[in-house]
Amino acid sequence: MEVSMTLWVLTIVGLCALIAVDFFIGRKPHDVSIKEAGIWTIVWIVLAALFGVGLLIWGGAQAGGEFFAGYITEKSLSVDNLFVFVLIMAKFAVPSQYQQRVLLVGVLIALVLRAIFIAAGAAILASFSWVFYLFGAFLIWTAWKLIQEARADEDEEEFEENKLLKAAERRFGVADRYHGTKLWIEQNGKRVMTPMLVVMLAIGTTDILFALDSIPAIFGLTQDPYIVFTANAFALMGLRQLYFLIGGLLRKLVHLSYGLSIILGFIGVKLVLHALHESGVHVPEISIPVSLGVICGVLIVTTITSLRASRKMAEAASAEGQGDSPAKNNIDV
Repeated sequence: MEVSMTLWVLTIVGLCALIAVDFFIGRKPHDVSIKEAGIWTIVWIVLAALFGVGLLIWGGAQAGGEFFAGYITEKSLSVDNLFVFVLIMAKFAVPSQYQQRVLLVGVLIALVLRAIFIAAGAAILASFSWVFYLFGAFLIWTAWKLIQEARADEDEEEFEENKLLKAAERRFGVADRYHGTKLWIEQNGKRVMTPMLVVMLAIGTTDILFALDSIPAIFGLTQDPYIVFTANAFALMGLRQLYFLIGGLLRKLVHLSYGLSIILGFIGVKLVLHALHESGVHVPEISIPVSLGVICGVLIVTTITSLRASRKMAEAASAEGQGDSPAKNNIDV
């Protein structure tokens, strides 16, 4: 799809305007209610859908299909990010009224970093088609790793700060408490970071790890940098509201890792087939409608099985608790 520089500029300006509106509405620190989070989640999904329909009309069925497939994939992968966001919030003991500001700035940092990743990925793929093999192999390996981690059934991990974050803390120092929404303060005659800035950087830089699989995944669905960027932008920009909306439901999505592993493995195979086709090997290629159907189908099945499994575990735990109560009463007597 041919995208002019004017369209690029208008798109970026439009996204910045949406971010500004979002920031203006949530400028006052407050606890985000389920109703507020639900309304804004719907708003961002509707905006993404309208943008996709616009691409469908202006760029054709191929462009529209690629955007929706990429958006749904990035959205589903971003849900996995929320698990880590919860750990980060707990690690830094972020007051509930400041969490939305932390997520807003953290997601903006992530969006800028992803734009750099996307530009680099597009340049590499344009110059070296064999990179598709690497991307495909990496996604298949990531899918296998997700399955292994899900089967390990390990206890909840604690967030560990990355080297970049630790280096910044050593260089500038960190205040011992939050100072509202301030990012820098004067302490003992020295300008130091507040925990607010540290946690924003933690969320923004941690997203780099997620970009390592999400960016190759979307390049497996489309090689158009414009579609890759806009799909990522809309998926990330609605992530803050999604955090507050389904934060309590995350633990119920017990099969999410299996679903994501199937999606990543499927896209990895799609990339390898595409690379073989580009090399002149006569192999079938997976179309966008098929990809979209597989991605949506896996997510629906994963959600249904997760909720059923969670309900059964809750019923089993409740039954076990009721079974223990008589014994406890006997001991007390």
